[in-house]
Amino acid sequence: MKRIKTTPRPNWEEKVENLGFGFHTLESIYWDESAYYEFTMPEIETIEKATAELWQLCLEAVEHVISKKLYKQFHIPQWIVPHIEKTWNDDAPSIYGRFDFTFRNGVPKLLEFNADTPTSLFETGVVQWDWLQSVAPDNDQFNSVHEKLVSYWRTLRKYLHRGEVVFSCVKDSLEDTTTTEYIRDTAIQAGLQTRFEFLEDLGWDEIKHHFVTSDDEPIKNIFKLYPWEWLLHDEFGLHVVQDRLKTHWIEPSWKMILSNKAILAILWELFPTCPYLLPTYFDSVDLHSYVRKPLLSREGANIQVVKNNQFVLETEGFYVLTQRIWRQVLLKWRNKWVNCAVKCTN
Repeated sequence: MKRIKTTPRPNWEEKVENLGFGFHTLESIYWDESAYYEFTMPEIETIEKATAELWQLCLEAVEHVISKKLYKQFHIPQWIVPHIEKTWNDDAPSIYGRFDFTFRNGVPKLLEFNADTPTSLFETGVVQWDWLQSVAPDNDQFNSVHEKLVSYWRTLRKYLHRGEVVFSCVKDSLEDTTTTEYIRDTAIQAGLQTRFEFLEDLGWDEIKHHFVTSDDEPIKNIFKLYPWEWLLHDEFGLHVVQDRLKTHWIEPSWKMILSNKAILAILWELFPTCPYLLPTYFDSVDLHSYVRKPLLSREGANIQVVKNNQFVLETEGFYVLTQRIWRQVLLKWRNKWVNCAVKCTN
């Protein structure tokens, strides 16, 4: 894998905005065209192999958690457990997830699994491809996110209730809105009937006991770019177990197990010889250098890095620090996330 410096396209901001990419610059530059990463085909095959194998291990880990009733380790409320178990036993489908890897001696190592609300799909499926077509049309990118989303929506249709799929996110996030509309577009291309509604505009019918859209139409299927752990603490989310229509939620509630960092400790406990896993524990054992993370946190919040029993880094945030895991690894931290385009060579 090579990091190659390059010159950003003239007026690149206008070019990406024409694609609908309005959040290319946040506090600092988010979409950065000053560099890209070049992979060889064997490197791509290594990533794909690791991804496929880890996904199978994750499914085995979910079955383990459910069969052993390990919900307390995940701090999952008991009232939602029957719903989780039903969606698992009914094979309620999952459409996506994102493994975050680091590399050690050429081997992918799993840092986290965003199994519920992964973003960066629009950037990867649309903006990155447009960049590549502009600067290196004879090259290819290794991912097929767009094509796979369209294909899987077609597969998903047989699992859904008849009728439309509501696509929803919160109003105050341009990134979430763009991502949700992009995923909705892939569903439309797959032939599904859809509509977009902000979460704040959805409601609950107290008489019929089911969720409704802003014009009081029943919600039978919904894609929500909103974390399950947040939904469970909302009054709206408490109705999930009372819903007489048995609405299909995407992602399904069993994904709560995989989106919780406790799954990293479970994976290590079950598969300690897996080359893609890092040692992870529910307590500090005898570690002297480690990364400590809350079970539920996002975008690097509330992470503590300890080296030789001394804090070397601690990030701010509002997540619960008493619910956390310890990882026996010291990571290299960068000052910002950079979204780089990628090409693949043979």
